[in-house]
Amino acid sequence: MIPNSATAAATIRRGQVITAVGLVGLVIVIVLAQMFTPVEARQGLAQKIFYVHAPSAWAGLMAFSMVGITGGLYLWLRDPRLDLFAEASAEVGLAFGTIVLTTGPIWGKPIWGTWWTWDARLTLTLFLFFLFVGYMALRGAINDPSERARFSAVVGILGLLLVPFVHLSVYMFRTLHPMPVLLKPSAPSMDPRMLRTLLISIGVFTVLYIGLVTTRYGLGLMQEAKGVADGD
Repeated sequence: MIPNSATAAATIRRGQVITAVGLVGLVIVIVLAQMFTPVEARQGLAQKIFYVHAPSAWAGLMAFSMVGITGGLYLWLRDPRLDLFAEASAEVGLAFGTIVLTTGPIWGKPIWGTWWTWDARLTLTLFLFFLFVGYMALRGAINDPSERARFSAVVGILGLLLVPFVHLSVYMFRTLHPMPVLLKPSAPSMDPRMLRTLLISIGVFTVLYIGLVTTRYGLGLMQEAKGVADGD
């Protein structure tokens, strides 16, 4: 399917609307976390950053997973739209990854007494982040579209394989990182008001992911449409 500028523009507008809804939701989450969610007994006010940190990690891992999934589908179907989506998801994933790697040390400093430690969860998260930095560098280094899509798909699949290890690392290794409070075999181990804020925040960050990746995908379609119109 050859993209056209009208379809691309509609996709961008749809993404911008969804992103705007997500940003409004983010304001609501911040208000909920600050005013209507109790302070954690041991960690104090520093724990409040959890309501941005954990959902950002969720959105980032979801984004990187989608890169691998759509990359695998591209290798099967050879549909260039799948490659465009994978690129969009990788960029959005890196944005969320930056939030995770920024808020984590800010939260960890008053709790652990250090900005960074080579903990299994932190190290694997950093490795995954740099893997997708390399993914974007690879895309920029290859001019042939089909070759770029094929090689990028392989890297994306490798990233997808790493995602479960990031989550399971706290079970596999001795780690300073807190154990999961939500995605675990037993019931969530949180105050109901904290759980409410966390679930709302996860929903908001999911909406933000959808909005941002839709907008970026639309921009990719627009670029492709202009290339076709210019005879490139």
